Amino acid sequence: MCDPTTSEGTATGKILIENDKVIVWEWSFEREQNTGWHRHEHDYVVVPMLDGALRIVDKTGEAVSEMRSGVPYFREKGVEHDVINATDGEYRFLEIELK
Repeated sequence: MCDPTTSEGTATGKILIENDKVIVWEWSFEREQNTGWHRHEHDYVVVPMLDGALRIVDKTGEAVSEMRSGVPYFREKGVEHDVINATDGEYRFLEIELK
């Protein structure tokens, strides 16, 4: 993610791997916690670690996305958004940025 240390988010992001090829984050959220607004500087893959729902807010509005544990999705760089946990409990995912 584009410098999450400057985002106004409440979720916890931790870098698990960083090298010249990838950055792998683990994100964990309690209900209604968020990543904060950010723009992705790299293409990335998200791998949900739990079933649940995320509310995605971008400049066009917001939508709820149902997540399935272990079912990844890909997004291209440039995505700007905030991600909010819309699940009743904790939610976690891995985010793999491709440098």
